[in-house]
Amino acid sequence: MDSLETELDRAKALQVEELADAIEAIGFECTRCGACCRGDEDDHTATVFPDEIRDLQAATDRAWRDVARPMPYGLRDRPDGPTGETFEWALQVDDCGDCTFYEEAPDGTGVCTVHEDRPLVCQTYPFSVAIGGTTQPMGGVVEEAGPVRAHECEGLGRAIDRADAEAMAATLKARAVRELEEAIAVRDNYTPTRAEGSVVVHDSEGQKRPDGTAYEE
Repeated sequence: MDSLETELDRAKALQVEELADAIEAIGFECTRCGACCRGDEDDHTATVFPDEIRDLQAATDRAWRDVARPMPYGLRDRPDGPTGETFEWALQVDDCGDCTFYEEAPDGTGVCTVHEDRPLVCQTYPFSVAIGGTTQPMGGVVEEAGPVRAHECEGLGRAIDRADAEAMAATLKARAVRELEEAIAVRDNYTPTRAEGSVVVHDSEGQKRPDGTAYEE
């Protein structure tokens, strides 16, 4: 398997025009169905980076815990709450497992209440790039074109304007680069932590508690 640094070089070398061609070939138009924001069978687990959390805090005046939660993978449930170590953050969810920023309009269409400040993974859904070390959003891969993968979404296959395809492509490349830079920083900053009775999140800035403050043993 190639190193994260090698994959980062691949991500930086991605051509926006080639990505746009692939997105245009697949086709996409958001139908505002809300499926990508809802938990349904599983909780919503959209990855959000530390600075994106702070941007959402500034936009909503919410506490860190109300914006993001520790990524649940690797945590163990106990009667008094979860414990263990995990990596990165996920957008916070409501009691139904839906993104905390998701609402439904009276006509049943989905509404993102932080649309202008939404994280990169949300901006680029339902697409990802086929580069190791990058994340895949919810939903299995249903179509591929060049380096672009399309994930389950009812908006796929619809005509997309070239300018919109290019804008999506540029953001998709930025996300791929950012995810690999974050992964490298997480790796380099990682320190094994005894987390019995508590939760420790390892992100690109170090070890944190669920409220976003630095974790110190």
